[in-house]
Amino acid sequence: MKHLNSVGNRKIVIAAACAALLLLLVIWRGVHKSADAAARTAPPAIAVETALASYADVPVYLQGLGTVQAFYTVTVTARVDGELQKIAFTEGQNVRSGDLLAQIDPRPNQAALDQALATRAKDEAQLENAKRDLQRYTLLQPEDLASKQTVDTQHALVDQMAAQLKSDQAVIDNARTQLDYTRITSPINGRTGIRLIDPGNIVHAADTTGIVVVTQLQPISVIFTLPEEDLGVMQTALAAGPVIVSTLARDGGKELDRGTLSLIDNQIQQATGTLKLKATFENARSSLWPGQYVNARVLIRTERNALTVPTSAVQLGPDGPFTYVVKGDSTVEVRRLKIGAQSDTLTVIVAGLELNERVAISNQYRLQAGTHVSFAAAGSAASTAKPPAADAS
Repeated sequence: MKHLNSVGNRKIVIAAACAALLLLLVIWRGVHKSADAAARTAPPAIAVETALASYADVPVYLQGLGTVQAFYTVTVTARVDGELQKIAFTEGQNVRSGDLLAQIDPRPNQAALDQALATRAKDEAQLENAKRDLQRYTLLQPEDLASKQTVDTQHALVDQMAAQLKSDQAVIDNARTQLDYTRITSPINGRTGIRLIDPGNIVHAADTTGIVVVTQLQPISVIFTLPEEDLGVMQTALAAGPVIVSTLARDGGKELDRGTLSLIDNQIQQATGTLKLKATFENARSSLWPGQYVNARVLIRTERNALTVPTSAVQLGPDGPFTYVVKGDSTVEVRRLKIGAQSDTLTVIVAGLELNERVAISNQYRLQAGTHVSFAAAGSAASTAKPPAADAS
């Protein structure tokens, strides 16, 4: 009887032990399933590039749309009538002032000059003869061999012939000028355009079409506009010294050339409420071309040693500008900002950040307060900073 009880107790103990082991197994599997589920549902860290708030000099610009304008533009036309014998330039050629551009048949004008020279020679001979007659009459008058009237008349004839010689000289000068006009030369240094007439045609001084248009490209001008509210700022900048103006391609990227502001127009365009300005550029690389549209960027001042972040770090929200600050635990915080001047790459921070605080400069559309981030490879911007080792861990 005792043996049976002992066997029964042993079975109960074994059953209890098995049940306990089964319960522990169930609990262990449940814990691991919960951990796996939590691991599967936890959002991955967002990869972002970052930069540090730092001090820098920030140039402040005003920007407007402009049009390139040749410094000088001349439509070269004929100044005498005649046959166009020769075109002495190549279309698109760079020419200097005085270079031959075209030749008009000079023979009629040469003949007119020769005739005027001959007329002067004839009148010079007549004047010499009249002077000798006057000399003779003057010698004969005291002996009453020539009357006073005769002498006076000869004096008048000599004066008349001297005046005729001056008239002859004027005719010669005019004929020589007309002959010079048959050689059409460039009045400026510049570049020729498309030929407007062919050799063999008859040209006239009254023609308005011209032979070719010559434009001066070096230096060159840009006419651009700014809102009339910028008048005071521009006057202040111009009074302080030369104002630097840069021209950019229409896409706002490549800088084409850099020059100086020449003038502010003397009136505001009332129809558009804009101010017209003119800048001059050396255009040494011929990157500016007449008629080209460009963006003109005016440097009005430079803010020295200002607290800045990359412009890409600044976001705009319903309450104004803000940025995502990366904290030491690799989470982000939304920080409202008060900003100042902006350049292409930097924004001045007036309030909201401290020196060396780290901000996100990429993937901001995926961030919100408390988001975990990881650090992507640094971008190409010079202001991008790699995270320190402590943050990376």
